[in-house]
Amino acid sequence: MTLDLYYARRFLQWFAVICSVLLTLVILIDLNEQIRRFDAQDLSFGQLFGLTLLNAPAALSEFLPLIMILTTIVLFIGLARSSELVVTRAIGRSGIRALAAPVLLAALIGVLAVSTLNPIVAATSNRYRDLAETYRNGGPAALSLTGEGLWLRQGGAQGQSVIHATGYSGDPENITLHEVTILSYGPEGRPIRQTLADAAALDGGDWVLTKAKVWPLIVGVNPETNAEHHPTLRLSTTLTSERIRDTLGTATGISVYDLPSTIRELSEAGFSTKRYEVWLQVELARPLFLIAMALVGAAFTMRHARFGGTGLAVLTAVLLGFGLYFLRNFAQILGENGQVPVALAGWAPPVAAILLTMGLLLHAEDG
Repeated sequence: MTLDLYYARRFLQWFAVICSVLLTLVILIDLNEQIRRFDAQDLSFGQLFGLTLLNAPAALSEFLPLIMILTTIVLFIGLARSSELVVTRAIGRSGIRALAAPVLLAALIGVLAVSTLNPIVAATSNRYRDLAETYRNGGPAALSLTGEGLWLRQGGAQGQSVIHATGYSGDPENITLHEVTILSYGPEGRPIRQTLADAAALDGGDWVLTKAKVWPLIVGVNPETNAEHHPTLRLSTTLTSERIRDTLGTATGISVYDLPSTIRELSEAGFSTKRYEVWLQVELARPLFLIAMALVGAAFTMRHARFGGTGLAVLTAVLLGFGLYFLRNFAQILGENGQVPVALAGWAPPVAAILLTMGLLLHAEDG
């Protein structure tokens, strides 16, 4: 136990050092990018630095696999050069057993990344987007899903409705659609009503339409003759402001705690949820992926320094780590496109990486 605690302390020390170095570099690079991006807005240094800090959690989350493999490499190269690994094996403890503390810490960091860092990344990414639009346009700008405007669909017991708007504005708690067209379908799938409005705002579970005109789409009924005008009109909806904004943003802008409900509600509304389903599985598999990165770093550096070839071993470990990272991203793309099952896209790369590196470690232990 004392030896495990010693390895764990060394691992955490190097993890903190590498995190600090990489995060400092990322902040400096991103600060320069923010200065270039908002050059026309004449922002203060504090505002630019605030935008940079909002991007920092996302960068840290993205670099975690690289940080993990570098931490393991530095740890075991240091142990090999000081002959501490030789002493560990001399007392009867195998190299595989020496990995217990680093692997356990990698798993713990992965769990913290999913449970804590992921919601922070979602919140800061959304805040960055809002601030960036505010600095550019004086307020959150109307966003569009396509070049023709914003399209939404909502489902319910009475059928589905397709909503088109030229855009929307407002903060996440108070969203307004502009120049709205709503085509409502009955349970049997046929259109029953078309509604036009100057604006639509969410109020609880209802859309509040302003200056609305409703045409009934019923066989044998003249739509224009029977059209109705309403200064304000309330229509029930299953959508919320956050869900609408999430459909326009990326899956990384949604907390892992909100992803299951987001997937369910978007599915009920008729949206494709493959991207969100795959991202959820990738996030849940993150602890295994970080364990795989730690094992990759150890597989090529757990040998005595007198054997030489340390530089080649480090290069091989880093290249293999990058290869596994791109393999995971490739599997994620295949899952989003429906080429492979969602669970396979999320879990196969880390599991395969762990099995591969365990094979390398066992081969090295057998000599």
